[in-house]
Amino acid sequence: MNSDRIENLRTHISRFPKSPGVYLMKDDQGRVLYVGKAKDLRSRVSSYFQASADLLTTRGPEIARMVDMVTGIDVLECETEVDALLSESRLIKDIQPPFNVMQKDDKTFPYIEITTGDDFPGVFVTRTPRLKGSKLYGPFTSAHAVRDAVNILQKVFKYRTCELDIREDDESRRFFRPCLLHAINQCTAPCAALISREDYRKDIDRLKKLLASKRSALLRQLTKEMQSASTAQAFEEAAILRDRIKSIESLALSGSPDEHIQPEVFFIDPANGLDKLQDLLGLDERPRTLEGIDIATLQGEESVGALVCFIDGKPFKAGYKRFRIKNVDGVDDYAMIREVVTRRYRYAAEGEELFPDIILIDGGLGQLHAALEAFSEMEMRPPMVISLAKREEEIYVQARSKPIRLPRNNEALRLVQHVRDESHRFGQHYHHILRRQKVFEEDVAAGRRPPTRKKRSKRRDQG
Repeated sequence: MNSDRIENLRTHISRFPKSPGVYLMKDDQGRVLYVGKAKDLRSRVSSYFQASADLLTTRGPEIARMVDMVTGIDVLECETEVDALLSESRLIKDIQPPFNVMQKDDKTFPYIEITTGDDFPGVFVTRTPRLKGSKLYGPFTSAHAVRDAVNILQKVFKYRTCELDIREDDESRRFFRPCLLHAINQCTAPCAALISREDYRKDIDRLKKLLASKRSALLRQLTKEMQSASTAQAFEEAAILRDRIKSIESLALSGSPDEHIQPEVFFIDPANGLDKLQDLLGLDERPRTLEGIDIATLQGEESVGALVCFIDGKPFKAGYKRFRIKNVDGVDDYAMIREVVTRRYRYAAEGEELFPDIILIDGGLGQLHAALEAFSEMEMRPPMVISLAKREEEIYVQARSKPIRLPRNNEALRLVQHVRDESHRFGQHYHHILRRQKVFEEDVAAGRRPPTRKKRSKRRDQG
């Protein structure tokens, strides 16, 4: 390993926070090689670059090879280790780093789902939640622990965990024989009309309140029972209570359905998403064409704009365009959006092209205003222009003063998230192409042998 490179990296790492987070290791072309999580970012990342560390033994040959390629490291601070774990998973799926091979699968985290749309809601652990009619808690980091917790809580709240279609107006329930869970006093048997809808809902409401709280009262009660059992030398009962406490405590190891959303979990029918979008935006007809715009930049260098096109809710790759930012110095997201919008739609403004039905800008209210300013400078009235803010996932709409916040499983939101994520992916890919081109040109200028180049993209800069 080059000593100057390692020394520079160690200096850079020494300024990292000693807090939970995610780190992204990059090569000299700006490509993300590896994404990892850490309880202590500074300690964890520095362990890759200690002179005494035997990476071949501790991390394996692939990681040792990766470390030899690292020239830059970015970090993302998180509030907790759970946030770091969930953020790591999301970034790996989005970026697909070459050295995270074992973590690129489609495995998702489990949720607790309460089917609030049912007359008698069921409680389930699932990796594929319903699109609507349910209340979610999670995602959780351990499927085994959350299943144990749901079983334990069932002894307290006696909810159903079956898949039966139980309706209040079904008179035949009076003749139904309940399952064993009712016999062991673990379910109130709404299937057999042994509890009213109102009383059952009260139990579910208490469960929801518990799941939304820190569960300290329940944990204190279980701890007291465990200590009493231990004092009475009922060690088997004390061990059972101990395991229950651990299971309840594991419910804290979760994220938020809104903040740690997993898009691959909530598949939607594009037609339904477009219908919902039409209603949301008050359009006369179902929109057919959507274009999404994103700006990709790295430390103010090689900023690029990316535009993706969707027709009938599906990607139309022939309509994708890339824009190398030409007229903006430094990092000015608003100015770059104005430049991309102007270059993309100037021909439509002159009547030589058709506008899409909806233009989606990646960002919040400021990014939306920047796009609208570009249309104003072209002295034209744009079609429907909206923006989608990261993290909060709020939709800003032209001529509306307040953003729209939709449920995380709303089909209109899922569709615009798909467009936004695709524009981001496309922009990052082009960004890496430009970085490789810059390295190639610098090698040629310095008389060095340039690296072997991959097949060139057929797409060219626009404008």
